[in-house]
Amino acid sequence: MLGVISALKLLQLAGGGQEHPVPLLVSLPFNPIRLLLLVAWFYFCVYLVQRVNFSPLVPKDYKIYANVVTLFTGPVLLLTLFLIDTVRKTKENRASFFEVLARQIQQALTALRSARSEPKEDDSAIHLLSSSGRTLDDIYGHGEAKHEDAKFLNLTETTIANALDRRASDILIDPKNEAMYTIRLRIDGVLRTVDELNAEACRAVINSIKAVSGMDISERRRPQDGGFMARTGGSTASFRVASAGVLNGEKLSIRVLNKDAGTFMLTDAGLSEKQHGIIQDALRKPSGMILVCGPTGSGKTTTMYAMLNEVDRFTRNVITVEDPIEAVLPEASQIEINPKADITFAKTLRSVLRQDPDVICVGEIRDEETAEIALRAAQTGHLVLATIHCDSNAAALIRLLDLGISPLLLSAGLNLIVSQRLLRCLCDRCRKSAQLSDSQIQEFHKKKIDHSSVFEAVGCRHCEKTGFYGRTAVCDLMIVDDALRAEIAQGESLIAKLRTEGGQKGLGGLRREGLKKVVAGVTSLAEIKRVIG
Repeated sequence: MLGVISALKLLQLAGGGQEHPVPLLVSLPFNPIRLLLLVAWFYFCVYLVQRVNFSPLVPKDYKIYANVVTLFTGPVLLLTLFLIDTVRKTKENRASFFEVLARQIQQALTALRSARSEPKEDDSAIHLLSSSGRTLDDIYGHGEAKHEDAKFLNLTETTIANALDRRASDILIDPKNEAMYTIRLRIDGVLRTVDELNAEACRAVINSIKAVSGMDISERRRPQDGGFMARTGGSTASFRVASAGVLNGEKLSIRVLNKDAGTFMLTDAGLSEKQHGIIQDALRKPSGMILVCGPTGSGKTTTMYAMLNEVDRFTRNVITVEDPIEAVLPEASQIEINPKADITFAKTLRSVLRQDPDVICVGEIRDEETAEIALRAAQTGHLVLATIHCDSNAAALIRLLDLGISPLLLSAGLNLIVSQRLLRCLCDRCRKSAQLSDSQIQEFHKKKIDHSSVFEAVGCRHCEKTGFYGRTAVCDLMIVDDALRAEIAQGESLIAKLRTEGGQKGLGGLRREGLKKVVAGVTSLAEIKRVIG
C-alpha cells in the first residue's frame, strides 16, 4: 500500500504543473522490506510444518490438519499445544504451572542445542543398566532402533526417573483392560495412579524393563524375577522386578531398593531416647539375637541397616546374608542369596560360621533351618540381627515356635524383639489443628494430655495434596529378660497365652508409641488408625 501511494505522488508531481519539480527517485510499486518479511514468514511456516510432523504434541491422525493450520498461523498452533501440554503435566505432577513451564522451556532449549551440536553426556539424564552393566541402547543395538522404539525407550527411562523424583518405593504396571494399562507409584506407603498408557506403549515399556532385568521378554504367563540399576548423575539406584501373567495382560512390580539405607542411623528412625538406649545396649552385647518384625514394607531392613551402622565394623567382623543386597556397607562382608545357584540362607549361614564372624545379619528368617542356625549362632558367641514377617512381638514368638524351634533354644538365644510400623509424617507447610470430637477430647483429658498440639492433614503442592511428606518409624520393644525366658521355655502354655492376649497387647504398645507421635505433632490420629488399627 505504501508503494502504491508513493507511485501516485510521483505521477502527481510529474503532471501537476509544479514550476520547480524536485527530482525524485523512481519508487517501486511495492515495499521491499514487507516483501522480505512475507517471504521469511512463509519459509518459517514451512519449517514449522516440518516440526509439527515430528512433534509428540500432535496425534498422528491429526497431523494433516495441523500442517494446514500451521502453514497459515505459524507458531500460534505450536504455542497453543505447548501450553495445553504444560497444563496437562501440571495436573499430573501436581506442581506449579510456572515450574512446569520453566522445565518445558529448559527441555526445549536443551533439545535445540543438542540438535545443533554434538550430543554430550547429560548429568541429569537417567540410564538404565543391567546387572552386567549393559544399557538399553546396548541391548537394543547401540541406538540403531527405529524411531518408535527410541520413543518407547525414552518413555521407560522417564517412568523410572519420575518414580525416583517422587520418592516412590514401588512401581506397579497393571493392565486396566485389553486396551489400557495403569502406572501406579507407592509413595510414603500409599499407592497413587500417575499415568495411563495404551496397551501397545505399555507392553513396550514392560519388555524394555524385562530386557534390562535379564528376564525372558517372550514369556508373559509364568512368573519371573530379575533386577536392574539406574544411574543418574553421580548416584545409582537399584531395583528388583517381578512379573506375572494376569487377566488382560502382564503385571510388572518394581521395588525401588533404599539406596540411603547404608548411611541410615538409629537417630534418623524417630525412636525415643529410651528405645534408642535399649537397642544400643543390646548391640553392645557380644552374643544374642535382635529380631526385627513387622509386615511387608514396614522398614525392617532399613532399621537393621541402622543397627549395623551403630556397630564398630573396624574392630568387629560383620557378615550379612541378604536377598537382595539393598545397600553397600563399608568394612562389612555382604553375601547375596541366589536360590537358582543353590545359595540359600541356611547353607550360607553354615559357611559364615566358619569365617570367624562377630556380627551376623540375616536378611529374613523364612524356615526352620535358617531360624535354628541363627539362634544357635546367637548362643555360641555371635551377635545375630535378623528380620521376620509377622504383626507383633508376640506373633514373632508364636511364628518361631510354630516353625518347630525348641522353646529352650528360643529362650536362650533371644535378647530383644523390635516390632515396627511406618507412619506418614504430616506436611509442615499445610498441617492444621485437628478438629476433635467430644469423646476424643475427653480421652485426652483422662490421660492428662494437651490436645492443642494435635494436628491433621490438609494438602498442598509440596506434599502433592496428600497432607503428608516422609515417614517415621514407630516401634514396640520386647526385652527378653530372665522372667520372659522362663515363660518361653514353657513352650505350649506360652503359645496359648500369647494367642489370646499377646497380639492385642503388642498392637497396644504400637498405638501408645504412635500416640506420642500425634501429641508431638508428627503424625495424625487418622494415620495411626490406618496403619495400626
